[in-house]
Amino acid sequence: MADARIENFNAEVEKVLTYLHGEFAKLQTGRANAALVENVPVDAYGQSQPLKAVAGVSVQDAKTIVVQPWDASTLGDIETALVKADIGINPVNDGTVIRLNLPPMTTERREQLVKLVHQLAEEGRISVRQQRQTVHDKIKDEEKDEDVRYTMLEELEKAVKAANEKIDETKKQKEEEVMTV
Repeated sequence: MADARIENFNAEVEKVLTYLHGEFAKLQTGRANAALVENVPVDAYGQSQPLKAVAGVSVQDAKTIVVQPWDASTLGDIETALVKADIGINPVNDGTVIRLNLPPMTTERREQLVKLVHQLAEEGRISVRQQRQTVHDKIKDEEKDEDVRYTMLEELEKAVKAANEKIDETKKQKEEEVMTV
C-alpha cells in the first residue's frame, strides 16, 4: 500500500520533470523546434497571449520555423513580439507568413547551452530536495510507529534517487542533442 505522502512527493517530482522538459524544449539547438517560439507573448486584440493562440507555428525544415497568423491583421504584432523576445533570430515578414531562419550553431554557443542545461538540471534537483525535506518532516512529525516511519523514509529516499536519475538521464540526452552538429 502506497502512502499518500510518498504519492504526493511523486506527483510533485512529475511537475518538476515536466517543467524541466519544457525548459529544455525551449533551448535552441540549431534544429528548428516550434517550442522555441510558441509561448512568446503577443499583444493582439488588446491583450497579451501566447503566439500559439494567434498563429499556427510549424517547422518547414531543419532550419526554418514558419508562423502563420490566423488573422492577417495581427502579422505586425507577431513580428514585433518575436523581435522583443530576443531569441537570437530575426523574423522575416513576407506579408502573409513570418519565417524564422535559425543561424548555424557555433561551438561557443553550444558550450553556453550545455552550461544552461546543467543549471536547469541542478534547479530540478534542488526542487526535488525541497520536496523531499517537506515530506521527510511530515513523516517524522506524523508517524508514531518507529518501524513504519523507518520504512516510509526508506521509500522516500528510493523515490528521491529515482527522481534524480530521471533528471540526470534527461540532462544527458539534452547535452548530446546540443553538442550534435
